[in-house]
Amino acid sequence: MPADEPIPLQMLLWAYSTGIFPMAEHRHGPVQWYSANPRAILPLDAFKASHSLRQRIRRGDYEVRFDTAFEEVIRGCCEPRVGRTVTWINDSIIEVFVKAHEKGFAHSVEAWGFAEERGAASGGERGGASVQLDVSEKLGGREERVLVGGLYGLHLGGAFFGESMFSRATDASKVCLAALVDRLRCRGFVLLDTQMNNDHMAQFGTIEIPREEYEKRLAKAVKMDVSWGE
Repeated sequence: MPADEPIPLQMLLWAYSTGIFPMAEHRHGPVQWYSANPRAILPLDAFKASHSLRQRIRRGDYEVRFDTAFEEVIRGCCEPRVGRTVTWINDSIIEVFVKAHEKGFAHSVEAWGFAEERGAASGGERGGASVQLDVSEKLGGREERVLVGGLYGLHLGGAFFGESMFSRATDASKVCLAALVDRLRCRGFVLLDTQMNNDHMAQFGTIEIPREEYEKRLAKAVKMDVSWGE
């Protein structure tokens, strides 16, 4: 569909419920619809976290928040990173996902930190972006936390569709992914869809399954009465 043509929210929700997801050819390009085969998922009981990531989480290097800066997160995922100057997220995708967030279907997980915590950033799944954090905000003489990484996705029943993640500081998006997995486990989700596999996501334990098997799991998951919660 043309780049500037709005995507109806109901069309988006129907597409995800049947295993289809949108990607633009580039930031200002038309939207195409895909159904990957094989399909990548991250089993919630098999999430892998490196020793350094577990240490960072225990130290509380970043404050994790949910749904406090959704649009800022999705726009962060559009940012260029080393080795990637093209994004699959265009304005139509941003617009419909913001609407989905307002209706309670789309969610963000955010890492908030201080400017001095910046470091080598890590890329992300699908449209993930990484840039060096070089900003500092002050409030009453005290350094205020800033958004240093995040991820967003869509929630239907017991399924969560991970869309993209970005980092402006070391391991920020990884911390968000770990927090997402923990939240999904606690609330009874059964499917974390990552759509297409890559080396970055494989380190966390993603696997690929045939599209037919994915669609069976999806059909059961979307019928579940599962709450994202506050």
